[in-house]
Amino acid sequence: MELLIAALFGLAVYGVFHGIRLYRADAKLPADLAVALEVGASRTTAAGSAIDRLGMRYAPSVLRVMGPKRVDKVRRKLDMAGNPNGMTIDRYAARVAVYAGLGSLTSLSMLMNGQVMLAILFFVYGIFWTDVTIKSAMDRRKADIERTLPDFLDVLAVVVSAGLGFRQALERVAEKYAGPWADELRITLRQMDMGVSRRDAFEQLRKRNESEQVSMFVSALQQGEELGAPIVDTLIQIANDMRRTDAQKARQRASKAVPKATMIVTSFMLPGTMILIGVGFYYASGVDFNDLLGG
Repeated sequence: MELLIAALFGLAVYGVFHGIRLYRADAKLPADLAVALEVGASRTTAAGSAIDRLGMRYAPSVLRVMGPKRVDKVRRKLDMAGNPNGMTIDRYAARVAVYAGLGSLTSLSMLMNGQVMLAILFFVYGIFWTDVTIKSAMDRRKADIERTLPDFLDVLAVVVSAGLGFRQALERVAEKYAGPWADELRITLRQMDMGVSRRDAFEQLRKRNESEQVSMFVSALQQGEELGAPIVDTLIQIANDMRRTDAQKARQRASKAVPKATMIVTSFMLPGTMILIGVGFYYASGVDFNDLLGG
């Protein structure tokens, strides 16, 4: 049975690489992928750059296999993650090719040794590891933006109240900040410079960030613009609402942490402590259980 499973995995691995070779048709690296590889090399680690160079020749084939819808979905995730370590859609495809190949080969070797669970684990790792790293980067970026946004709005309100227009104040404050939120604002400002309306630019800002606070910020700005409300009052109200939301989320996390800690204590620490106390009493008492049991 194990030999049959190993043979099936071997055929699957062969099919993947054979399909990639058929899709390649030409081993020459396209010019746009070569540029992406060289530019991204200055933003990623040495190990990441080596992996990208190893798999970049297979990137066009992986993108064809993924299809346009899947490519668009991954590209949106990369935008929301802020292109971590210079990752583009081409570099994503290169890493998928390398990790999938290594995971498949490792799974095949595990199957030949009879380690079915390890084989499944390595295969899943090879297929999904790149997506896991992107999801982790998305969560970190979202947390950074939500932590920065209330203070940013307070400073923006002060600058606007000093007499600058909203657009000039936004650009002035964005220059003083660093991080993902400042990057998002610079993208929005450049879009407005290229002729995109303020409403459309901020709507695209909302789409690039799956954050409740960013959505609240954009909605409040649009409503304030439609109703003619003072922008300073709107910014201060948004900042206060965000801090109130953060406090509620913190209380919810704290309330969920207590049952988890209790479960860990009752499931692991309490039994271990009781065993330790019992063993201590046994050795300290010097009782011989053979005598008590009549042995």
